[in-house]
Amino acid sequence: MATERYNPRDAEPRWQAKWNDENVFLTDNDDPREKYYVLEMFPYPSGRIHMGHVRNYAMGDVVARYKRARGYNVLHPMGWDAFGMPAENAAMQNKVHPKGWTYENIATMRGQLKSMGLSLDWSREFATCDVEYYHRQQHLFLDFLEKGLVYRKQSKVNWDPVDHTVLANEQVIDGRGWRSGALVEQRELTQWFFRITDFSQDLLDSLETLDQWPEKVRLMQSNWIGRSEGMLVRWEVVKDTERAAAALRAEEQLSPEITVYTTRPDTLFGASFIAIAADHPWAKAAAAQNPAIEAFAEECRRAGTSLAALETAEKKGIDTGIRVRHPFDPEWELPVYIANFVLMDYGTGAIFGCPSGDQRDLDFARKYDLPVVPVVMPKGGDAASFTIGDEAYVGDGVMINSRFLDGLDTREAFEDVANRLSAATLGNRPVGERKVNFRLRDWGISRQRYWGCPIPVIHCEDCGVVPVPKADLPVKLPDDVTFDKPGNPLDRHPTWRHVACPNCGKDARRETDTMDTFVDSSWYFARFTAPWENNPTDPAAANAWLPVDQYIGGIEHAILHLLYSRFFTRAMQATGHLDLKEPFKGLFTQGMVVHETYSRGEGAKREWVTPAEIRIEDIDGRRRAIHVESGEEIAIGSIEKMSKSKKNVVDPDDIIASYGADTARFFMLSDSPPDRDVIWSEAGVEGAHRFIQRVWRLLSEAAPVLKAVQGRPGAEGEALAVSQVAHRTLKAVQGDYDKLAFNKAVARIYEFVNALAAPLTTAAAGKASDDLVAALRDAVDILIRIVAPMTPHLAEECWRAIGGEGLIAMSAWPEYEERLVAENEVTLPVQINGKKRADLTISRDADQSAVEAAVLAIEAVQAALAGQRPKKIIVVPQRIVNVVV
Repeated sequence: MATERYNPRDAEPRWQAKWNDENVFLTDNDDPREKYYVLEMFPYPSGRIHMGHVRNYAMGDVVARYKRARGYNVLHPMGWDAFGMPAENAAMQNKVHPKGWTYENIATMRGQLKSMGLSLDWSREFATCDVEYYHRQQHLFLDFLEKGLVYRKQSKVNWDPVDHTVLANEQVIDGRGWRSGALVEQRELTQWFFRITDFSQDLLDSLETLDQWPEKVRLMQSNWIGRSEGMLVRWEVVKDTERAAAALRAEEQLSPEITVYTTRPDTLFGASFIAIAADHPWAKAAAAQNPAIEAFAEECRRAGTSLAALETAEKKGIDTGIRVRHPFDPEWELPVYIANFVLMDYGTGAIFGCPSGDQRDLDFARKYDLPVVPVVMPKGGDAASFTIGDEAYVGDGVMINSRFLDGLDTREAFEDVANRLSAATLGNRPVGERKVNFRLRDWGISRQRYWGCPIPVIHCEDCGVVPVPKADLPVKLPDDVTFDKPGNPLDRHPTWRHVACPNCGKDARRETDTMDTFVDSSWYFARFTAPWENNPTDPAAANAWLPVDQYIGGIEHAILHLLYSRFFTRAMQATGHLDLKEPFKGLFTQGMVVHETYSRGEGAKREWVTPAEIRIEDIDGRRRAIHVESGEEIAIGSIEKMSKSKKNVVDPDDIIASYGADTARFFMLSDSPPDRDVIWSEAGVEGAHRFIQRVWRLLSEAAPVLKAVQGRPGAEGEALAVSQVAHRTLKAVQGDYDKLAFNKAVARIYEFVNALAAPLTTAAAGKASDDLVAALRDAVDILIRIVAPMTPHLAEECWRAIGGEGLIAMSAWPEYEERLVAENEVTLPVQINGKKRADLTISRDADQSAVEAAVLAIEAVQAALAGQRPKKIIVVPQRIVNVVV
């Protein structure tokens, strides 16, 4: 009997309303069942969700629904990372308030996410711009301050003169602000910092415990923390050089030596120059004497200071005219350069250049015609002929051209140099000192903007910096601000910044800097455990729910967000808000959603065209993109990440309206491994939709027969075969869900449906035996339950059609029967006199005589016997066979 097509526009809103009415996804902290916390990185409310959101949240929802079915008390919350510059820019461009813009976007995106049928506990929803949330963040700040984990210091910052805010090093590109494009200035500002470096070693060591994190993420964090073992080496400045003498006279506090940090003191005899940062005290002193040096130093300050920028930028320097003495040879003088690849923030702001052992130093030396002396060669090399060409030798090996170190390996040379430098003195202090160094720097959180969490301190001329009393929290952002001028509106607000000092009562002023938005996202996962609490957390609830069992998000957050969150958890432990160090037990980084690009024209006249404006045709084996309105052929470009700039975006609302949320979810989960990019294609989406329609047609047509029976596994013949396929698929899909291998689960479900198609058609026609119908009902029950995490609306509709009781969303995961999943054959290793010589595949229930007969038929056994009878055949059932010759 033909049935109506599955109509997602009718079914999906209906089931979403049902789940909502029955509070299916509300989580009770007092539920005694084992907990499972699944969390996707919460979104920024930019206006509308995109297909990357669909993929991310579909993955998390599968995990949540699957774990709920497995009997866990699941926490699956949602919130909004809502502070930040985009809202202020929107305020300036559109003449709206950041608050109104943000909350309107949240309302839109909340509706879109709800249309996906996500099993979220919306009762715990919050936005980081909610006063109730940043109130508790200010509470945490004060606790950190009291514990010594927050401090304030003068710091050189990248200042964007257009956006009027501090930029991180990574936000400076070719000397310009990443958003405004303005030339960046260097300024000295008093900034607030979190002492993340107090935890450097612990943050590094604890990576070893995160065995459910991708190895690449752990490696990225390890490299960012950057532990190194080396030496501080002091190089005496040659005071009788004209430049040095002038600098020393001008700068009374100038140290008479330059200290470098190095991890390769064994290569000291390959040194050909010292390079210092533009802001090094000796650089400033030299610049004061020479306009050319000052101009070069200013150029360095404007350049990008991210590691990526330093690696790719042309290596430049200028000779300061200052010279230093080699620590092992007072007659050996080296020039001191200011170099654009040395930063004051790293190490001591000075390095010694060994061109033969470092590619950057080699490039620099070749450019400025400095000596290149090879000091390490590979073991077995010839010292007389070993030279350095265009590439430095960066490996370990044997020391050469290094005086008393010659012939030692690099490790021995390190120890020898370290001991000698530690024993030598310069000005009554050791020339060298062993030191463990970290690349990680303390976290500067001050931002000169309005739309962020106010820093809860007050500045009093008499009392200094005074924390806002907790009883006076929250420090609320004023609503009556204007964005008609660049800069922070809090600085020019007529009343907000003026306040009485909590200590002395005199006129004082509020801190007008707000917190880096990374602070907002560094503890939200803990707030979700009890968002109604007056304190930042309910420690009992936080300790019970945390760590997050499965955290899902993009690889782009592998370093800063995850590292800051790990610091925050430790800081919250130190201040009594929870009792654990690691916030995320399992981490999964999903791939991006990518799409073909389409365009007309070339070069500056190129115009990008959206996928909605074209249709794809296949003419004589060639794919062509045709503009629907004009009929012209459009160029098909490369497959790239979906972006507004290239218009290769697909609106999730359009897909859900056309095909339904289940189709979008199913395609996102089916097309490629979840950690890799998924290529969005109309054909793929249509394929997913056809599959959903096929499942509905097969089940709904057989429903009148299936709803009349109680499901049970088949006893024999076709019924037994159906049950074996069903239970084996159940076991396999269960394993796939456990491993987040969604695409493998989809492939198995396709095969399962193919296997059920013919017998279901037979049953629908009334031609199946009672045993087969009962087996089919059991199999269909399994099918509906295993597709439910991915296509929940379809599962509910099918469940209702076959007369299932209750909601699939609340039903338990089925159990497979071992006898039905056991394979019929087993492979046994065959040994001859104790050494493996072959494998034997045989029926699992074969008896002793059958195994012996099969073994004797193996070619390798026959060759060993050479026509003789074996002395003995030892059969360990379903384990191994040993033939004694």
